[in-house]
Amino acid sequence: MCPSTPATRTYRKRKRAVSEAETRQRIVDAAIAMHQSKGNAATISEVARVAGISRITLYRHFPDELALLTACTSHYMEQHPLPDLATWTAIEDPIERLRKALADVFAYHRENVRMMTAAEHGVAENPTLSQLLQPLVEYWEAAVAVLTLGFPDDNASSPFIRQSIALAVSLPTWRLLAQQRGLSDEDCVEMFVRMVACLAETNPS
Repeated sequence: MCPSTPATRTYRKRKRAVSEAETRQRIVDAAIAMHQSKGNAATISEVARVAGISRITLYRHFPDELALLTACTSHYMEQHPLPDLATWTAIEDPIERLRKALADVFAYHRENVRMMTAAEHGVAENPTLSQLLQPLVEYWEAAVAVLTLGFPDDNASSPFIRQSIALAVSLPTWRLLAQQRGLSDEDCVEMFVRMVACLAETNPS
């Protein structure tokens, strides 16, 4: 048997690294799929089975729940980025900004409703998940702040404008109107734009 050369050893290391990365990604993909379908009821054994590996192999890559949830959250958000706040900020007219933003938000909700609904349920039961999703909470707070820019602060309805916008961008609101009541995303946008525009026209107290 010929002794291994440095080139051969380097090739084997690279091949092993690729295999490890592929296994890790299979675990993350399996965990995301299981959480979408079963939420917190998904077990490590089920994730390992879907990934086609043993529990021991899974734990070798992700030694605890926090490590796995962190990897899943990071990967999912990279694959499904939130709407860009800078795009909205660049629109000077607040009503047109709101119209564009709500179209983006409702499209995002429609694409990600299964995972985000599972996350909502999971947060109530899992403090670890709640911590990981805190940036998401902060994003929606920032989104509301961006969308209230340009409306008069001295308007008697100013607080109602902010709360209406917060209501408009929330996932439960979209689920109620689009999934339960059957409104199109375009109708939802128009409804909230008209509501906020009406509030903005209210005379100062």
